[in-house]
Amino acid sequence: MATGWAGDGAVQEQIDATVKDAIQRARSRLGSGPGREDCEECGETIPQARREAVPGVRLCIACQAASDEDESGPGSYNRRGSKDSQLR
Repeated sequence: MATGWAGDGAVQEQIDATVKDAIQRARSRLGSGPGREDCEECGETIPQARREAVPGVRLCIACQAASDEDESGPGSYNRRGSKDSQLR
């Protein structure tokens, strides 16, 4: 398949790099340690089951969902997957 100036494995390398970045970003957000008993944002008690399931948890489910929504907003643009990538 003709890909212009890109090498034979360039598309797969781009996909692999995007996945690797996403995994690294997710791992960097994981907490460690005992976590908090009360949410940092709203002060609600974090259930024991959540504290056991998510090491280092800092937020209750509602606040975590709001935080995740903020992070996946318009500022999270995947340049590697854009039409303007250098693989054209």
